This record gives sequence, C-alpha cells and structure tokens, in this order.
Amino acid sequence: MKRANAKQSIKNTSKTTQRLRSVKRTPADKKTIEDLVAANHILYAQSVLDGYGHVSARHDTNADRFWLSRSMAPGLVTDGDILEFDLSGEPVDGQGRPTYAERFIHSEIYRRRPEVKAIVHSHSPAVIPFGVTSVPLKPIFHMSGFLGTGVPVFEIREIAGDTDMLVRNPGLGAALALRLGNKPAALMRGHGSVAVGISLPQVVYRAIYLEVNARLQSEAMKLGSINFLTSEEAKLAAAGNDMHVQRMANRHERGITRADIGTTLKDPNIDFAKIAQGMGVYAEGPISDPKDLGPALRRAIEVVKRGEPALLDTVTEPR
Repeated sequence: MKRANAKQSIKNTSKTTQRLRSVKRTPADKKTIEDLVAANHILYAQSVLDGYGHVSARHDTNADRFWLSRSMAPGLVTDGDILEFDLSGEPVDGQGRPTYAERFIHSEIYRRRPEVKAIVHSHSPAVIPFGVTSVPLKPIFHMSGFLGTGVPVFEIREIAGDTDMLVRNPGLGAALALRLGNKPAALMRGHGSVAVGISLPQVVYRAIYLEVNARLQSEAMKLGSINFLTSEEAKLAAAGNDMHVQRMANRHERGITRADIGTTLKDPNIDFAKIAQGMGVYAEGPISDPKDLGPALRRAIEVVKRGEPALLDTVTEPR
C-alpha cells in the first residue's frame, strides 16, 4: 500500500466519526458482559494490561457489533462500563462517555475476520523487543504452540509516516488487520501487540502466553541457541491447549453459543486422531468420505472389544 493512498483512505474512512447517528443499542448478553469484565481483571492481574490496553468481545447475536469498555483502567472495569460499538468503531449509545482512541483495532479486525469473537490489545513489555529487532517471536514451549503459524510485525511508519504510534482511525486499523492476516497474534513495532481468538477464554489465554513466551525466549537467547517447537509440535500443542481452555470454560457453565471453542479452529484444523495417538490411544482420521466410515467403525469396535479405548475423528457438515 502506498503511503499517499493510505493517507487518503484514512481521511475518507474517518469521516464516519463526523456523522450524526440514529442506531439502536441491541439487547446485552449478560454472560458475555460478565466474561468481558472478568477478562479485563484477569489480564490486569497477569500484568498483560496495566492502566492501558483493552479487550473486546463480538456481540453474541449481532456480528456487526462488539462490546468494549469505556476509556478507563482495565483493572477497574465493571458491567456498567461496557459500551456497544459498531464496525465503524463508534459507540451505539455512548452517552458522552470517553472511548479508547484505538478502538479501531477492534472494529477493523472484526470487519475482516468473521471467525474472531474476541480481541486483546496490550503493551506488555516482554514482546516489545521482538517488534523492534529482526529476531522473530517463535514458540519456545507447549503453552505457546499457537505462535507456530508465525507472528507478523505491523510497521505503522510504512502506512502513515511518523505518528504517535497509536491506531487512531479506521485506515490504520484496516492496515493492522491486513498485516495480522489469518494469524492469532501480531506485534506492533514500538507499541505492543494484538491477539485474537474465537472466544474470550481463548484470547485471554493467548494474550497471556504471548507475553510469557516472549519473556522465556529472551532469557533462553542469553544461554545459547534455542530448540524451538517444530511446526507439527506447535500444531498439536495448540490443539490440546484449546481443548483444555474449553473444558475450563465448561466448568464455569459457558452456554451453547460457546460450544465451538477449541473445535472450530481452521488453518490448521485440529487433528484429534494425532492427539489421541500421542496419548497412546487407538485412533483413525480425519475421516471425510462416508464410505470409509463403516470399515473404520468395525476396526474401532474390535479395539473396544479388547477393552481398549478407540477414537474416530469424523468430519461432518452442520445441518
């Protein structure tokens, strides 16, 4: 993207904020609001957020809306501080309350990533060095397997020249979203990072272990060369961790709207058969052709008759 074109795009898209609005607030999902407040407090307690940074959740019934706190310290957020925003990054009914300058990070990623249900933007310190040097952030242990697909770096200077580094308008938000692509996280040079997920539990987990991985990698680099996770190790670890996050969410009675957490990941899809095989369990799959299912079932039944567990990873289409 040429800088001149980007600046013109920024100018055009920012006109949205100057228009009078006549939209109605949609009914709030109490559980989503409660979870979003908890996410703010957890990320503050884990030092991912401090007096700055923010976490959002897409609306549970209106994909063109999302929930985000008014501009305030995350550790102090309550239910009454949560505002509804549209995909232009503007509050539906802000009642004059201040909003985060960088809310466009959220609106533009939601606009371009329909599968994303939650976003965290933070300035956690350990990730900063990896955004300003040529050293790539890579998965160093199993808890950060989600980094195995790569962590791009967003360079705001390429888009808008010298700025105060903040994503203050839709044009810059769109540029960040494009740099993020289909990855779970991106670094922002001289600024911080953004993490995305298909649920609040997943994105909170990712934001925390993005910071932990950066800290551990910096420490390991002082000792010598690093034996990072392979791409396959990272894939399997990420799948297992997402399943664990879902189990923990279930214990806290997450509703059916959150039942897909950890099972609808794409690029790559979860390989349940390999996970089971890694635990010493007989497994086949993924099975996508119906004619293969019968023979696989018969083989699995024979295994079960011997008193052993068996798993068939079967791909189905939702009705």
